[in-house]
Amino acid sequence: MTTSIQKKIWILASVVLTIMAVIWGALTYYNQKTQDRYNDILQRYLRMNEATVASQQLVASLNNYLLSPTTDRLAQLQAGRDAMLRAKSEASRLRNADNDFEMSSYLHLIDSLVETTDRTLLFHDLKDAEASGRTFSEATRISKYISEMTLALIDKELKTYERFYRGIIEQSEALKRLGLWLLLLITFSLALFAYWFSSSITKPVFTLIQAAKELSRGRFDLKIEVASNDEMSFLAKMFDRMRININHLFLEIQEKAQLEKELQQSKLLLQESQLRSLQSQINPHFLFNTLDTISKKAYLEGSEETSDLLVNVASLLRYNLKRLDRSVTLYDEVRVLQQYIEIQKARFSERLRFHTDIDDSCLHVQLPGLTLQPIVENAVIHAVEPREDGGVIWFRVADGPERVTVEIEDDGPGIAPSVVERMLEGLSPEAESHSTGIGFANVVKRLRLFYAVEDVLDIESGVGAGTKIVLKLPKTRRSEAYVQGPDRG
Repeated sequence: MTTSIQKKIWILASVVLTIMAVIWGALTYYNQKTQDRYNDILQRYLRMNEATVASQQLVASLNNYLLSPTTDRLAQLQAGRDAMLRAKSEASRLRNADNDFEMSSYLHLIDSLVETTDRTLLFHDLKDAEASGRTFSEATRISKYISEMTLALIDKELKTYERFYRGIIEQSEALKRLGLWLLLLITFSLALFAYWFSSSITKPVFTLIQAAKELSRGRFDLKIEVASNDEMSFLAKMFDRMRININHLFLEIQEKAQLEKELQQSKLLLQESQLRSLQSQINPHFLFNTLDTISKKAYLEGSEETSDLLVNVASLLRYNLKRLDRSVTLYDEVRVLQQYIEIQKARFSERLRFHTDIDDSCLHVQLPGLTLQPIVENAVIHAVEPREDGGVIWFRVADGPERVTVEIEDDGPGIAPSVVERMLEGLSPEAESHSTGIGFANVVKRLRLFYAVEDVLDIESGVGAGTKIVLKLPKTRRSEAYVQGPDRG
């Protein structure tokens, strides 16, 4: 049977109540014992004092009767005599080893007072006024002796019980010290118990919090365990079961995503094969001959710029159709790039400013076909087309000891660091879908496959700082893995 948090709270309350009850009981017992002893001593003093009061009342009643002997005063005198005898009986109970002698004298005085009172009444009844007056004086003197003896006995009692009084004071001080130590002990015990009780709740909660943090980081492989036997353990088990279910669901999603990715790749391959099939069905010569005819007709009609534009379009189409799967020289790429720029200048006019700095001595280097035009096309799309005043593109070719460096730079809006990382990894940037070419990611993959090295391209860019694409083309290839056509270079 598990111990729930509610039961732990009841245990804590029971422990506190038990400790309070024990302390209350001990203090009550000690106080009652001391009070009983104190009451007993007080009763002794009161009984001794009763004898003094009774003797004084007896003498007063006797005097009243002698002055005026009536029936009522005789009854009062008889009541006083009975009270004196009762006081004697009560006083005799106070005898002990310490006051035996004094108590004997005290009781004899009481007997003498009663006897003197009886003799005074007898002489009064005999009409002997002198004798009754003498015995009354003796009774008065005995009453004074009783009062003095009472004070002496009380004083002796005080001396006898002095140690008891001092003991009460000492015990009170000891009780205060004991109470202080008990308070400290109870406080320490309750603090330990409260720490244990709170830890039994907070530690499992902290474990669950840590597990939640790990789950938020994607760590679904860590088992969640809580060493307790209350609701927290049940909650941890349910939490761990949820972790397992989420992990299974995550794996299923990954598997589905992988399947969807493979299916998408299959669709892309199918579309590519369909496109190549459609491309093979079109007679390229018919398209080129048609463009040549339109170009010549435009020239004859005096539209020389239109004729040149059509010639450039025809050359660019011919190059794109024949050079995609074969290697070319850097000279060929530069030439077709210039044709592409002429076409774009016809479109953008003065908005497109294209500057070149080319070292002709290194244009013999081999590279995959259609490498430069997609990169420049991206620069046109992002640095020139969106801006009303257009943009500037710099194209540089420089020779080096082992590599030829090709730089394509623009003054456009730049690229975010996360997008730069994707592009260097060969992944398509988000905006590449606007390109009409084969794509930047395709260029990166073909360059690495062509040269069999990874370090063939750098991107220097920042948001609002323009973009520079740097191609580092080796002068010699390490692998012939790149598939080339029949007339590969």
